[in-house]
Amino acid sequence: MKIHVPPLPYSKDALAPTLGPRTLELHYEKHHKGYLAKVQKMLEGKPEADGELEDLIRTADGALFDNAAQVWNHTFYWRSMRPRGGGKPEPALRDVLDSAFGSVDEFRRRFAEAATGEFGSGWAWLVKDKYGRLRVQSSTDAENPIREGFVPLLTCDVWEHAYYLDYQNERSRYVEGFLDQLVNWEFVAENLGLARGPG
Repeated sequence: MKIHVPPLPYSKDALAPTLGPRTLELHYEKHHKGYLAKVQKMLEGKPEADGELEDLIRTADGALFDNAAQVWNHTFYWRSMRPRGGGKPEPALRDVLDSAFGSVDEFRRRFAEAATGEFGSGWAWLVKDKYGRLRVQSSTDAENPIREGFVPLLTCDVWEHAYYLDYQNERSRYVEGFLDQLVNWEFVAENLGLARGPG
């Protein structure tokens, strides 16, 4: 089967103390891989099993969409973070965020508002829309911006299993930690085509 869960891009204790190893263990091994197991079961013996996950997200409905999107969303979420992340982005990305939102601080404010304001389970996203504009949005449950024809650039998981062991019901503290300590700005720059090559 082509659809899979890649290894975590860092060790399970690498994001501590912002996100502890027990959180990553349960989140990655039980939730993320659990979504994959359900997708595999639903696609067993079907040609879609050898297709691209993004195509499945665009076309599937119901439980198949929910689980396929959650496989994709989580893989993207792990890459949206890195050990010793956060802080300020490199100048090229900072200029893009300044142009789109007025300042990096304003982007952070809007992103935090989307993440903390999503009622129940969901995601906060930085995306590039169909017109090439950057925007911040939230989504409910497994919903994914790919369905709208948008390009995801960054995401934060705000399902409770993403943070409850470390923060209990204090989602805002988790989101603050995500922005201050974990955001992988290099990944955002890569997704925007701003990443510098070797040299």
